Amino acid sequence: MNRYEIEIAENYARVLEKIAEAAKRGGSDPSAIKVVGVTKSHSPEIVDAGIKAGLKIIGENRVQEAEKKLPLLSEPYEEFHYIGHLQKNKINKLLALKPALIQSIDKLTTAESLNRSLEREDRKQSILIQVNTSGEESKYGVPADYGELKELIYRISLLERLKIRGLMTIGKFTDEEAEIRKCFSLLRNYYESLNEEGISGVVMEVLSMGMSNDYQIAVEEGANLVRIGTALYGIRHSSQ
Repeated sequence: MNRYEIEIAENYARVLEKIAEAAKRGGSDPSAIKVVGVTKSHSPEIVDAGIKAGLKIIGENRVQEAEKKLPLLSEPYEEFHYIGHLQKNKINKLLALKPALIQSIDKLTTAESLNRSLEREDRKQSILIQVNTSGEESKYGVPADYGELKELIYRISLLERLKIRGLMTIGKFTDEEAEIRKCFSLLRNYYESLNEEGISGVVMEVLSMGMSNDYQIAVEEGANLVRIGTALYGIRHSSQ
């Protein structure tokens, strides 16, 4: 093992340990919590080191970077997740990469464009709906209004090629734990309420929240998918 492989393996073990501790505090099953290794700006060699350490899911937030990097990976991964804001003119390029999950749908027009592309390719796509629980203007996502969110989900559920599997959010950028926790608690409440709505074709099974600085809080609040970059890979070793 080279230096990066050792470092990332140690980091991953530490992250899993902290997830287990947070899950215990939150009363959830740590084995049900998946980790997405966010590989933004890291080289293919670094991503391969993470896969060797046991990471099964890799996440990118730029289509252009993903289409350059994924073909260069030598280690097999199980899933690629797209976690960034999706522009309509990048949809076809993204679909060519066969994402297992697109985590960042927040507009009906984007969903409709995605659905049309999927119809042409005769395939279906799992998605999450991104919610802006912090209210920060710098973040994408559906406004944190349950009625508006429910209406969007209902409309997207009518698009035959899309399968809504859950919700995603980014916690508030602050050192105030209570403010971060409020974001995650709100999304969990939406998630649970939407499950009770019984919207046809919609099954809330993925609650994606928490990054390197706040994933333990997210797990305590019920996250079953966390998106970890710096805590796994350290500082960026290269720029794509």
